[in-house]
Amino acid sequence: MRFKGRAEKMVRAASVLVTVITLIWLTYFFSESLISCLMLVWKHTVGRVDVPVLGAAGNMEIGLIGWGGFCIAIMAVCGMRKRLEAVFRGKPGKWYVVLALPLLVVTVVTYAANWGAGYGILYRSGGNIGLYYDQIFSHVGWGVLSGLSLFAVGVYVFGMNRIYVEQEKAGQYRAQVEVYQMLGEQYRQAERLRHDLKNHVIALRGLWEEQAWEKLGDYLKRMEDNARFVSNEEATGNRAMDALLCQKRKMAEDKKIEWECDVRIPKQCRINEFDLCVLFGNILDNALEACERLGQREREQEIRPFICVHAGTVKSCFLLEVKNSMHAAERPKGGPAGKDDPHGHGIGLLNVGDVVHRYDGAMHKKIQDGVFDISVLLPLGECRI
Repeated sequence: MRFKGRAEKMVRAASVLVTVITLIWLTYFFSESLISCLMLVWKHTVGRVDVPVLGAAGNMEIGLIGWGGFCIAIMAVCGMRKRLEAVFRGKPGKWYVVLALPLLVVTVVTYAANWGAGYGILYRSGGNIGLYYDQIFSHVGWGVLSGLSLFAVGVYVFGMNRIYVEQEKAGQYRAQVEVYQMLGEQYRQAERLRHDLKNHVIALRGLWEEQAWEKLGDYLKRMEDNARFVSNEEATGNRAMDALLCQKRKMAEDKKIEWECDVRIPKQCRINEFDLCVLFGNILDNALEACERLGQREREQEIRPFICVHAGTVKSCFLLEVKNSMHAAERPKGGPAGKDDPHGHGIGLLNVGDVVHRYDGAMHKKIQDGVFDISVLLPLGECRI
């Protein structure tokens, strides 16, 4: 009833509940088996009891073992809270269903096995080795089974999250490839237009002399459609980067974001065009979104959104630095290590981190006075400007 009409939220809550219960349940079984073994050994060696039996002193002993295992399980799951939050944030409904179903089966099977075992006595030798060793081997066996199940559940949960993140990254790469191909085609169209400019001027002059205004307008319209952007303002030394930066500049202008750009790409270096576009594209997309999120209050205080891009060669390295305004209370998400939320901005920064790692570079992020500053340093080896 609480989630009536909100099926996806209900599935998400159920998935979180099943996962947490499974982790607590398996950790509890493992801890209970370990505590039981330790108590049996303690009674036999220190207490000098030939055949110690758990529960012989009353139900309080069994209760202490149970509460001890439960407390250990709760503390273990609470210690993993941040990692579990990252796993469960921002996934689609189907992902939660795929995650929860196997864990639900594990929970039911382990509960049934525990109920059937009864205080961990899983093995009886018929008196051949004695009740004491029967209990030890039984608790050890149940502890090993619980530990392996716990390990498998952990691998499954975090493996599912890793697969999802990698799929998201791959999807974003494919989208970026399509965008960069489109930008390259637009750039080639503009190049062809500039190459044919002399012929266009002659044709336009002829239409003007004939006073064929309608044909002249149609001709100009076709020229405008074939040259959707002019990239002269972004002379970086790399055509793909010129196209990308020109597109981002136009997006910033449309959103009334101040734009400052000074980028110089080395003519010969080991960073290929696609990696450069991934690097610049993801960082500038995040900067544009951060500027868009500036509230009306910041704008009324004359805090104008801006993006400042500087890149060039410093000694034998390529240095990129991007600064942008952002909401004062906001914090960037994600990172190359993937320790925070891997969605939204996090996926973009994960892709940036992949490029940095590929070239043995370094990335540094800083927030100060409502300004987000990210710097990327990539070794170039031997290159020339």
